[in-house]
Amino acid sequence: MAEVQGASGASGKLVIRNVGLMLSGALERPILDADCVVAVDGRITAIGHAKDLDTDNAKTTIDAKGTALAPGLIDSHVHPVVGDWTPRQNQFNWVESSLNGGVTTMISAGEVHFPGRPKDILGLKALAIVAQRSFAAARPGGVKVHAGAPVIEKGMTEEDFQDLAEAGVTLLGEIGLGSVKAGDEARQMVSWARKYGIQSTIHTGGPSVPGSGYIDKDVVLEADADIIGHINGGHTALSDDQITCLCERCHRGIEIVHNGNERAGLLALRTARALGQLERVILGTDGPAGSGVQPLGILRMIALMSSLGDLPAEQAICLATGNTARMRKLDCGLIEPGRAADFVFLDKAQHSSGKTLLDSIRLGDLPGVGMVMIDGVVRCGRSRNTPPAERIPEVAH
Repeated sequence: MAEVQGASGASGKLVIRNVGLMLSGALERPILDADCVVAVDGRITAIGHAKDLDTDNAKTTIDAKGTALAPGLIDSHVHPVVGDWTPRQNQFNWVESSLNGGVTTMISAGEVHFPGRPKDILGLKALAIVAQRSFAAARPGGVKVHAGAPVIEKGMTEEDFQDLAEAGVTLLGEIGLGSVKAGDEARQMVSWARKYGIQSTIHTGGPSVPGSGYIDKDVVLEADADIIGHINGGHTALSDDQITCLCERCHRGIEIVHNGNERAGLLALRTARALGQLERVILGTDGPAGSGVQPLGILRMIALMSSLGDLPAEQAICLATGNTARMRKLDCGLIEPGRAADFVFLDKAQHSSGKTLLDSIRLGDLPGVGMVMIDGVVRCGRSRNTPPAERIPEVAH
């Protein structure tokens, strides 16, 4: 399943039975009292106990075999280029490999590794539109890659942001990777972007690629972008007092990434929790990057947040699902009626010392992925990347 062209079309009625643990993706109620999900044409229609639901005449029935069902994981920070190839690592099939890590949706923080990336205003707009169109039409492995995130440059006007929005662009690449690095200049462009429904992310911390700069708390606060991109650095983090200040004084999204400073990421998590604002925390990988491609990066972040951040595993999973979906205004990420039928089936890895799936994650072990579905269609079975799960679901018919 290397590439899926666009949406899969009508998938018919789907019934998932015998779910041992229903993980909703919602912080306010991360575990649901349910063992069955029904979806029609890629949309969830009902959740509950099988005996109470209309499960007749299903086109596809999945026997979960007692495994856990969670929303498909969302990687809030990636740098795609063309299809399923990254020149940064000269690697093919990195998106599909992430599918095997439970990721069903990715959000571009800029196509910054594009060879000869244009930095003139006409060129950067053209690249953003091409990327948006390309990934909307061809989905590697079925993964939903929300791409087309231009890196803003000096000289852009409000009309440029209107042009981008009218062309279907909904994201900005990391502010600070281009020539716009001053807080006041960034704030004006963030305001224009917000006016036209374009969400913004700002680079935080030390430089990551040639041309990027050091972005400190003062710039982040003044720019007021929607997402504090990799608050734990990409790779080099700000000082502890600056990270704490951003969590306390900025009320935007707090993004923690795999490619950043892990200790700094845990500090951001603990600060957000102490503020009673855990809903602001979202997870990404910031890959592909110099540290490589991380197909299991989001699962590793979940395990890190739970095992060393002392966060219950069911809540840690919410950081990579419902939190991101709500902040990014996506139609997936939660197991609730009306949402996209994007699911990952999880179970305790074989020989984990944890007694249950959630216990094993709390101890720092990665779960095994037994199946991944996107829009109600099976995209992969037992993962080739995770440790083998104790139990795996089966397609009954």
